[in-house]
Amino acid sequence: MTDQLKIGIVGAGGRMGRMLVQVVAETEGCVLGGASEVPGSGLLGQDAGLLAGTGENGVRITDDSAAMFAGVDAVIDFTVPAATAAHAAMAAQAGCALIAGTTGLDETHRAALDAAAQKVPVIWASNMSSGVNLMFAITERVARALDPDFDIEIVEMHHRHKVDAPSGTALSLGEAAARGRDVDFDKAKVLSREGITGARERGAIGFATLRGGDVVGEHSVIFAGAGERIELTHRATDRGIFARGAVRAARWTAGRAPGLYAMADVLGLD
Repeated sequence: MTDQLKIGIVGAGGRMGRMLVQVVAETEGCVLGGASEVPGSGLLGQDAGLLAGTGENGVRITDDSAAMFAGVDAVIDFTVPAATAAHAAMAAQAGCALIAGTTGLDETHRAALDAAAQKVPVIWASNMSSGVNLMFAITERVARALDPDFDIEIVEMHHRHKVDAPSGTALSLGEAAARGRDVDFDKAKVLSREGITGARERGAIGFATLRGGDVVGEHSVIFAGAGERIELTHRATDRGIFARGAVRAARWTAGRAPGLYAMADVLGLD
């Protein structure tokens, strides 16, 4: 490894990809080592730096992701589940770290990350923000400390273009609450309510989803008891927090042993 960490970015032409190019350019000790897009993209061949507004850097956007993986130390992936699974195999083959912020992964996609983690460092997080990951830890602690009669509700809001609901971050907050209570999240979660639902079931972890405007991301965990209520809230106003967290995670992988890691490891929260 050279003195500078070579970071590759898949989906470099998208909104998050361009922001990642900007953050890499601003981060001491890091350099953009490669940038890729899907075959057929109109951005192929363009200079990634010019596209991101950071100035020409000589890194041309390619559709040969496998070759890009082979030339860098770490790759950051904010794409879609199927692509992330394929990228995990590429990372393992190339021997480079993978930092994945993709949400909506199913068991097959997670298995691909697990397999890659046998050979290289893999970091997966539903949210790369330092503040959100701190909120995960606090949610678990509060859930553990409070009486089980406190009802837990999670409310999230995102921009009108978001395609999944509840958000991956909201689900991770629910999982944190379930860990704190030592219960099975899949049995406790109530993802939506409508009609005559009857009284709230004791121990349920409920969700409410809002969509509209250009909201970057807002999440609240509400612990509602008799006569008192505790609310934990995180509001994102700049998508740059996710890019900065991902680059921080990439730097953390330098010299790490193979394994599947979380942002809690990066931040020293465990």
